[in-house]
Amino acid sequence: MKSLILSVMEQYGYPGLFFLIFLENVFPPIPSEVILPFGGFLTIHTSLHIPGVVFFATLGSLAGAVVLYGVGALLNRERLTKLVEGKVGKILRLKGEDIAKADVWFRSKGRITVFFCRCVPVVRSLISIPAGMSRMKFSLFFLYTTAGTLIWNILLVSLGAFMGESWEYIAWLAGEYSHVMLIVLGISALSGGIGFYIRRKT
Repeated sequence: MKSLILSVMEQYGYPGLFFLIFLENVFPPIPSEVILPFGGFLTIHTSLHIPGVVFFATLGSLAGAVVLYGVGALLNRERLTKLVEGKVGKILRLKGEDIAKADVWFRSKGRITVFFCRCVPVVRSLISIPAGMSRMKFSLFFLYTTAGTLIWNILLVSLGAFMGESWEYIAWLAGEYSHVMLIVLGISALSGGIGFYIRRKT
């Protein structure tokens, strides 16, 4: 995977970068923590420039985020409520009212969640789905997604350019960061789920 990513970027430049980042957003297993630092490194030895790399990376991220927002919009609250009222809900121990409560929570706290999650690998892509599902105002979704994405892209591209031949160290650090953040988010989600379950039963 890594060698293919590097080959595409070396051969196709900005269009290749856009394509890879778009895929990274739609298919999270493709790592932005490899694509972006390497893009920064290429600015030292090729005709690519940091502003151009950041621009096309951000454009690809936004395109992917809009696609997933659309997927979330198709899986709207009503359809998901019907889904959990069937066998799926019994297996997961969910009710239609649980979906309603979750939807209300995202509507009240989702804006800042979208912004911060754009700086967390894997989650940065998937957060677009509940945003679309809750019908978060598209202009706000786009604004927060753009802001969070720009911070992530500028940081990794700039560090990749700064480290030069040692750009892979940045990719490694970003990978370790993603592991830590996923553990933290997992613990937070588990704690929140337990609290939610307890409140529902009381």
